[in-house]
Amino acid sequence: MINITLPDGSVRPYESGITAHQIALSISEGLARNVLAAEVDGEVWDSSRPIEKDSSVKLLTWNDTAGKATFWHSSAHIMAEALEALYPGTKFGIGPAIETGFYYDVDFGDHEFSSDDFKAIETKFMELAKQKEVFERTSVSKGDAINYFTEKGDEYKLDLLQGLEDGKITFYKQGAFTDLCRGPHIPNTGFVKAVKLMNVAGAYWRGDETKKQLTRIYGVTFPKASELTEYLQMIEEAKKRDHRKLGKELELFAFSDKVGMGLPLWLPKGTALRERLVSFLTKAQGKAGYEQVITPHIGHKNLYVTSGHWDKYGKDSFQSIKTPQEGEEFLLKPMNCPHHCEIYKVKPRSYKDLPLRFAEFGTVYRYEQSGELHGLTRVRGFTQDDAHLFCRPDQVKDEFKKVIDLVLYVFKSLGFNDYTAQVSLRDPENKSKYIGTDENWKLAEIAIIDAAAEKGLTTVVELGEAAFYGPKLDFMVKDALGRKWQLGTIQVDYNLPERFELEYTGSDNLKHRPVMIHRAPFGSLERFVAVLIEHCAGNFPLWLSPEQFIILPISEKYEDYAKKVSDELNNSDIRGLIDFRDEKIGRKIRDAEVKKTPYMLIIGEKEMAEGKLSVRKHGEGDLGEMTIEAFRELLIKEITV
Repeated sequence: MINITLPDGSVRPYESGITAHQIALSISEGLARNVLAAEVDGEVWDSSRPIEKDSSVKLLTWNDTAGKATFWHSSAHIMAEALEALYPGTKFGIGPAIETGFYYDVDFGDHEFSSDDFKAIETKFMELAKQKEVFERTSVSKGDAINYFTEKGDEYKLDLLQGLEDGKITFYKQGAFTDLCRGPHIPNTGFVKAVKLMNVAGAYWRGDETKKQLTRIYGVTFPKASELTEYLQMIEEAKKRDHRKLGKELELFAFSDKVGMGLPLWLPKGTALRERLVSFLTKAQGKAGYEQVITPHIGHKNLYVTSGHWDKYGKDSFQSIKTPQEGEEFLLKPMNCPHHCEIYKVKPRSYKDLPLRFAEFGTVYRYEQSGELHGLTRVRGFTQDDAHLFCRPDQVKDEFKKVIDLVLYVFKSLGFNDYTAQVSLRDPENKSKYIGTDENWKLAEIAIIDAAAEKGLTTVVELGEAAFYGPKLDFMVKDALGRKWQLGTIQVDYNLPERFELEYTGSDNLKHRPVMIHRAPFGSLERFVAVLIEHCAGNFPLWLSPEQFIILPISEKYEDYAKKVSDELNNSDIRGLIDFRDEKIGRKIRDAEVKKTPYMLIIGEKEMAEGKLSVRKHGEGDLGEMTIEAFRELLIKEITV
């Protein structure tokens, strides 16, 4: 007998060789019907794989991230089976699950593949899925595996086999298709009820431009046809909300080839929105005891050598700037923290001075490859809402909790109410990617985990996602379409203070090392604005809107009254403008709706005679007549953050 520990902590005895599917059956038939795979001692297995020793087991369904990944990886195999049936001689590279769906890199030989082929593949895919073909796992010797793919003439699988160890190679077979794969997979193809191939692209084998370009086919599948319908509707809605499209329509930002790729130009309306975000956070930081600092846009190369950034990220920086002075090199600033360490060192610090909280909206520059640039979400120049807290070791947890409070205040104020906190730790199998001692890493990790627990945050742990100098708490936010974005990060760092030899004099009159906390609630203004645009579809909270109202005079006879109304509202710090165009009122209203202006104030003879406004709200319609004062009070109440 073996003991199986379930996620609720309960322990159940089973005979050795029990499978996850059988465990699920012992709990309920309904659960067994929905189990896709299982997590056994932290490793994802097929639900049919025998468990032969005491283990912790989590049964995975469509509701689990690992369950979805298994479902989509299996779908890649079904698509490959369909491709092999439709296009004999096709060779296959890799076919992983991705965040939503899957892809497979394929060599079609002489066949000219395009999206016109999608329909035939989808039809064949569903034909195979309905056959409920079982995914069979087989261990294969390296020699037999090489012989199999040599006979098939698949040089890509042979290339993959070179890096695999004999005794650890497995094949998976479903129906007429066999693939080199470590798995896991869903029980059978019948779990897949709907498929949609999304797009096709080129991809060099192994990402090497000197090697052959394969055809990468992206697809997505679901266990219910209705879920595919909902997903496609969400995709269409996402296109409407695309921040690049809305940014242009709302005149927020632009890009210029002459200025350079990935370097956004903020237009007046976008600048107004951005500056309001800065003002909002500056005010909140001031109340929390932060001091604003400003650092240069460049720094000496030695600064980043000292910090360790040059060794880790030098290749991602722009080429260094050389001066006439021999051996003198500068870099466009890739991050703010080394500069803030130097501010700390400007004068001696005492334990009574700590914590010190330096904040800066600092613009940084990083070289991103052109193919990776995407609107405001991936740029080469961006402004971080950066702050670095220098504190005593006994202050770390309390300071960390205060930063959590600040991040959550930002999210609440901007309507991001669905989030998960991700505890990002270093990869224990590859510590060479990080700097610092095991002892300091352990202290930092404990501080983060304890602070998150005491604040009652829902957390997940991700190994290998830490910064190179310390672990962090990343906030994964869901937007209105259910998409996840990483916004806001807090990091504990024992290492940069050592590299910069930062000190403070303790109560014992001896020198001690402070601890740094790095934090950025927005992350970067560019990326945050992009996510905000798509989250609210350009309908910003009133306090953020570049223009909160627009006055629409029915004719030029009412322009003087329109100016009077505008002046009164502007004097109360309510922002807006007047549409002086010689257009019919219906056209003016439609244009204001397209521009997503929150309030439209229509002025004609009646309104002017009675000293009132006819008010319309974007997306809601007519609110009726009201006095200027009543409208002012309405907006002030809504604006208050």
